Amino acid sequence: MKAILLAAGSGKRLGNITNNMPKALIDINGKSLLERQILALRKNGINEIIVVTGPNHDKFKIKNITCIHDTNYSNHDVLGTMMSVQKYMTSEVIISYTDIVFDEKIINSIKNSNQDINIAVEMDWKKAYVGRTEHPIEEAANVLIKNQLVKKIGHKTNLFGNFDEHEIGEFLGIMKLSKQGIEIFKNEYSKLINSYKNNFHEHESIKTGYITDMLQELIDLGYQITPTIIDGKWCEIDTIQDLENAKKLFI
Repeated sequence: MKAILLAAGSGKRLGNITNNMPKALIDINGKSLLERQILALRKNGINEIIVVTGPNHDKFKIKNITCIHDTNYSNHDVLGTMMSVQKYMTSEVIISYTDIVFDEKIINSIKNSNQDINIAVEMDWKKAYVGRTEHPIEEAANVLIKNQLVKKIGHKTNLFGNFDEHEIGEFLGIMKLSKQGIEIFKNEYSKLINSYKNNFHEHESIKTGYITDMLQELIDLGYQITPTIIDGKWCEIDTIQDLENAKKLFI
């Protein structure tokens, strides 16, 4: 099993901190965000790690990982960055955003899932938004789970239809694909990138789409997306306030 870490974002909401520094290399109590992710993966026996970079590619100097520069990062969003390295997706793979910090228990949970497309989901998610004024709860990437499957995913729960609150979780930004799951992703993306002309779910086009948009597309096409309900410590880092919270949580 390998891991692909998506680190091509600009981190604009962190202000001057990311002017000349990739978001993934921000320091959290002596270790960068990326180093903490790599440590969590290696503690789970995942040592083949690919980091996909964007701005300030030259700053990535971590040993024993493969860095691939997404030179087209400014023309697409995270979905495009993920698919820019699809040739490296040949066997079981964990894919993760790099604006999150997590412990090894979360990787252990999703590593042991055995469906084709698994996504990490936090059900007790609202607690992380208490006092989080710079990143309001409306910006969460929510997941609707019914009968142990993901039925809806995105940032607009008002479009999810009828649901009970206990059926809603938050997508962490971590996904595991089996070999078959990889083929599903590749094949359907290939069809879409050449034919999709209109809005792509929550974004104006597939080129500006998120992974959540692609997951919703797969659900609409009839594929099963399975939630892995995580047990572990994690947080997203999108703002200065988030960074300060992460420093309190990850000593």
